[in-house]
Amino acid sequence: MGLAIGRFFREGSWSDLRSRLISAVILGILAIGLTFVGGWAFRILCCAAGLIVFDEWSRMTRARRVRPLFHFARRCFYLALLAFVFGFNLAALAILAAGALFIAFVDRDEHKADWVLGGLLYAGVAAMTPGFVRGADTSGLVTIGFVIAIVWSTDIFAYFSGRTFGGPKLMPSVSPKKTISGALGGLAAGIAFGALFAEWATGSVGLFVIVLAALLSALGQAGDLYESWIKRRFGVKDSGRIIPGHGGLMDRIDALIVAIGAVWIVGVLIAGFSQPAHGIFPL
Repeated sequence: MGLAIGRFFREGSWSDLRSRLISAVILGILAIGLTFVGGWAFRILCCAAGLIVFDEWSRMTRARRVRPLFHFARRCFYLALLAFVFGFNLAALAILAAGALFIAFVDRDEHKADWVLGGLLYAGVAAMTPGFVRGADTSGLVTIGFVIAIVWSTDIFAYFSGRTFGGPKLMPSVSPKKTISGALGGLAAGIAFGALFAEWATGSVGLFVIVLAALLSALGQAGDLYESWIKRRFGVKDSGRIIPGHGGLMDRIDALIVAIGAVWIVGVLIAGFSQPAHGIFPL
C-alpha cells in the first residue's frame, strides 16, 4: 500500500490531480453558491452551462456541418431555454421534444443529423434538469447537494484509487487510463459520501438513499465513459478550452449531467413533474 502511494506521487500523478482539484474547487464554489441562492440566478447558470455544452458537443462531433438542421436545433434550444428561464417548464420540455421529433422525422432515412439530435437532447438535459430538480424549496436544494456530493466524491476517489492500486483496465478501448479498482473505489466513495450528506442534511439514511447513491455513482461513471467514447470516436482530446489548460466544461460535468438527469427521472416517477425533488427527499 505504501509503495503504491509512493509511486502515485513519484510518477507525477499529483500534479495532474492538483489541476483537477483546482478547477473543481473554482467551479464548485460558483455552482454551490448559485445552487444555494436558487431562483433566477441558478436558472441562468443552468442556461449558460447548457449553451456551452451545446457548443462543445457541436464542435466535437462536427454537427455544425449538417445544415440547415443544425441551425434549426440551435434555435429550438434557445427557445426552450427562454421558456425555462421564465419558469415555463412544461413548455420548455415540449419545445425540446418537438424539435427533437422533427429532426428525427426529417432525417429518418439518411441519419446525417444523429449527432445534431444527440446534442440537442444532451444539452437540454444539462441545462434544464438541474433547474427542474432544484425548484424553489429545501427538498430541491438537498437533492442537488446529494447528487453533487456523490458525483464529486466518485470522481476524486476513482482517480486516486485507480492511480494508487492500478490493475485491470475498465474499458481500455474507450478510456485507457480508467481501471476497475478506480471504478470500485469511486462507487464506494459515492455511496459513503451520499449517505453522509443525507444524514447531515435530513438526519436519516434509508435503503432507498443507499441504493440511489450507488445508482447515481455508477451512472455518473457511465456518463464519463460516454463522453470519452465520443472524444475517441472523433479523435478529440478535450471537449473544449473554456477551462484554461484543462479542457472544456463537458470534461468536468459529464458525470453530473447524467446523474442529475437520472435523479430527475426517479423524482418524477415518484412525486410527479411539478416537484420531483420531493420524491427523493420529501422535506
